Amino acid sequence: MIKEILVKTALSPSKLPGLDYALNPYRGCEHACIYCYAPSVIHWDQGKWGEHVVAKMNVPRVLSKELRIKKKGVVGFSTVTDPYHPAEKKYQITRRCLELLLMHDFPVCIQTKSSLVLRDMDLLKRFSNIEVGVTLTTLDEGVREKLEPGASSVAQRLNALSELSKNGIRTWVFIGPVMPYLTDGEALVDAITPAKPGYVLVDKLRLKEGVLNNVMGFIGEFYPELKRKYTEIFCGNEDFYRGFFETIKKKCDKNGLKCGLNEVNYPTLSHGASCECTSSVPKAPVG
Repeated sequence: MIKEILVKTALSPSKLPGLDYALNPYRGCEHACIYCYAPSVIHWDQGKWGEHVVAKMNVPRVLSKELRIKKKGVVGFSTVTDPYHPAEKKYQITRRCLELLLMHDFPVCIQTKSSLVLRDMDLLKRFSNIEVGVTLTTLDEGVREKLEPGASSVAQRLNALSELSKNGIRTWVFIGPVMPYLTDGEALVDAITPAKPGYVLVDKLRLKEGVLNNVMGFIGEFYPELKRKYTEIFCGNEDFYRGFFETIKKKCDKNGLKCGLNEVNYPTLSHGASCECTSSVPKAPVG
C-alpha cells in the first residue's frame, strides 16, 4: 500500500560522515529487510515494515526552492529508505530530484540495493561529483531472498556495480550488515573486485529497538542451527566481528581494494544496551 503525502522540507542536515544533507523521497521501504533499523529511527507507525510506503509527492518542488538558498554540500540518497525501491518505478521522485541536483551541481552520494539505479545512468554520468554505493549482504541468493525479500537479486546488484563502473561512475560497496555465518565476506570481496569499486565499507549488525527480535525470529525459522551462536554473539561475550573484520581486511588488501569499518556509533547491544538471553528469543534492547 502506498500513501501519497505533501511535505514541507526536502533536505535534512546529516550527521553521517561525508554527508551534509539527507534526502529521503519516501518513508518506508519495500525491500523489507529483516535487519533494518530504520523503523525505530523514524518511529514507523504505518503498519508492517515493507508492506506500506509513503511517497513524498512534492519533494522535487520543495527541493527546487531549497537548492536556491542552501549552501552547496553532499546530498545523501537515502539514509532511512532505499531511493530505488520498487515504488520509484512508478513515482520517479528520486529521478526528478537528481535532475534538480544536477542543474545546481550539488555533489551526490547514493546507496542502494536495487538495479533500478541503472535507469538513471543518463543523469548520473553528467554529475561532476557523484558516487554510488551498492549494498551486498551475501552471495547466496537463497539467503538473500529470505533476508531482503524486496531487493534486487545478488546477480542484478553485481551487474549494476559493474555497469556503473564501466560508465565512469565512482562506486563503493557496503558489505553489511554482516550476518554471522551467513555473510560470506571473502567470497563477496572476490565477487566485487572485477568492478574495482573505490572502497569497501564493512558494518556489523546494528541492534536498535526491534531488530534483535526480528533477526532471532528469522534465524529461528530458517537457520535454527545458528540460534545458539547468535545468542552467544549478541547476548554473550563472543567477539565474532573482530575476527571477521580482520579476515575481510586482509582479503581486500590482497585484492587491491581499500577497506574500512563503519564507525558510526549507533546504539547497539555492544554499546551497553541490555539484553535478556534465554533459550527463547531474546528481548529487544530498550532505548
